[in-house]
Amino acid sequence: MSDLFLSMQNVSKRYTGVQALDQVDFEIRRGEVHCLAGENGSGKSTLIKIISGVVQPDGGSEIVVEEQQITHQTSIESMRLGIEVIYQDLSLFPNMTVSQNIALNEIIENKSRLVAKKHEAEIAQAAMDRVGVNLPLGELVGDLSMGDQQLVAICRALTSDVRLLIMDEPTTALTRKEIQGLFRVVAELKSQGIASMFVSHKLGEIFEIAERVTVLRDGRKVGTYSCSDLDDAKLSYLMTGQTVEYTPYNFEAAKQQPLLEVRNLSKKGNFADVSFALAPGEILGVTGLLGSGRTELALSLFGMNRPDSGEVYLNGDRLSLGSVGKSVRAGIGYVPENRLVQGLVMPQSVGRNIVVTTVRRLLAKLGLIDRDRYRENIDEWIDRLSIKVPSAQSPVRTLSGGNQQRVVLAKWMATAPKVLILDGPTVGIDVAAKSAIHTIIRDLAKSGVGVIIISDEVVEVHGTCNRALVMNRGRIKAELDMASTSAHELQDAVQQVSV
Repeated sequence: MSDLFLSMQNVSKRYTGVQALDQVDFEIRRGEVHCLAGENGSGKSTLIKIISGVVQPDGGSEIVVEEQQITHQTSIESMRLGIEVIYQDLSLFPNMTVSQNIALNEIIENKSRLVAKKHEAEIAQAAMDRVGVNLPLGELVGDLSMGDQQLVAICRALTSDVRLLIMDEPTTALTRKEIQGLFRVVAELKSQGIASMFVSHKLGEIFEIAERVTVLRDGRKVGTYSCSDLDDAKLSYLMTGQTVEYTPYNFEAAKQQPLLEVRNLSKKGNFADVSFALAPGEILGVTGLLGSGRTELALSLFGMNRPDSGEVYLNGDRLSLGSVGKSVRAGIGYVPENRLVQGLVMPQSVGRNIVVTTVRRLLAKLGLIDRDRYRENIDEWIDRLSIKVPSAQSPVRTLSGGNQQRVVLAKWMATAPKVLILDGPTVGIDVAAKSAIHTIIRDLAKSGVGVIIISDEVVEVHGTCNRALVMNRGRIKAELDMASTSAHELQDAVQQVSV
């Protein structure tokens, strides 16, 4: 009997004008942990959709599951074969309880019209017992942490006879502790002979959990490798075809008045006694686990989360942090972590998203928009940030994650900010796009803008910033100079203060 659960040969898929996959071979062994890596647009999503039966491959493709030749695989057939997919949005019902969410698939499959709460709880408990997790069955899923919601989605998949569990960017919104919990669950699945497939941009996590990694680039398979034969640099090169290097940002603070000063800023339940200074041209990292108060602090500086006490000064002038308008007029810009919801108006064009913060400057007589200046402004930022887009009129939702992030940056850079706060500036962005975004950030700092980067990716903070603050439970626990601190030492600092 073969040890392969899934084997795919010559898999191709062409959409109108786009070759999403080009003769890709792919395989997963029974009970292995396999990672699928590649930049945005490399074909990862299309491959997953073909495996799960959502999309049909082009003619000539061969798919074998459990030594059974598959000629036309539908989503239902895929699930019957034991293939389950957990997407980033988890597809949970936040207004339903944990037990209801976990038991839902089995109830639907059995076509049960009436379900006793006791039976529902038994189904959920059995799924949790399989992987040794304990969740509050009666609690609404919307009230759980992201880590626990991820476990609910896994338990729901386990109510069926799952043989392959595919997880798309499963750790994006998880704390380090939650990630370790997820990895323990994956290890338990492996012990039961269940294969797991990760799609991830976080290289460190790939090496921590996966046995093998398959790399896609531009719709083609680069290769499948044992993780023991790779390191960050080699995997980055395989994914991008480029050598990507991270080096701390060299910065020497001149003896001048700080650009931004935060003194004993506090907000009950969010953060307490936060004090720091930011110099012109400096890139300051703020790191720590999710829930450490980092984003709440950023929102206060941007006028969206009024602090209870403390003072903030910009160029020596005290700021009133009562509204976003006041912060923007003072010279503070903010790029949120969730660009899809908070940073962009997805149905609108790239051009409109770029000028939304500066449209008043483009008004002519009678309060009408000067169309020439409008187009010139948009074209300038598309060119300056190398935004890849067919037309400025294209909806921003049609862009890749990296190009969407460039649009958000353009929107705020157009305001000529004195301080720019970037919350998770490269979340969900591939390696090459991350490098390009980091270059833009450094160039912005070199122009004299003070930059604050909030991130839980230690490699990003270490390789982009000159100094880092480590937060835990709303307080600054450590301040480190990146020139004299290694990435491992920074990671250790984050974990030590979080114990």
